Amino acid sequence: MTTLGKEDDLARIFWDTNLFIYLSEDHPVLADRLVDLRQRMVERGDQLFTSALTVGELLAGPVSRSDTELVDRYQAFFSGSDLTVVPFDLKAAPCYASVRRDRGIQRPDAIQLACAAAARVDLFITNDSRLSRKVIPGIHFISGLERAPL
Repeated sequence: MTTLGKEDDLARIFWDTNLFIYLSEDHPVLADRLVDLRQRMVERGDQLFTSALTVGELLAGPVSRSDTELVDRYQAFFSGSDLTVVPFDLKAAPCYASVRRDRGIQRPDAIQLACAAAARVDLFITNDSRLSRKVIPGIHFISGLERAPL
């Protein structure tokens, strides 16, 4: 398996929403894979990124159930220093417009990719195989979870 850069290189890695959902729902197969992946990232000193859209998607369930305790836990997690939450802002807007030229990319996916491109990430990890085949300026590599080069 190839790796992203040398062992001592720090990488900027963006996790798509679906990865956080697998963790939050303790997916029977993928949750352990993600815990291992995150541990390797920490050991390498890699930076974890996601978007504000991811936070909103994760909050939707607990908010609809009025589960304020889980809302508070999610907000504390995403406010922590262990990851960077990228906003969909004026820096991401031109990236979004560029991504949307590909009409096969759904709007939420385009927002994710635009935020990652605006943050100039090295690796975008998703479990959406359609996205793993895309080439987006500002993102060095897009990979499916099973093939993430870490």
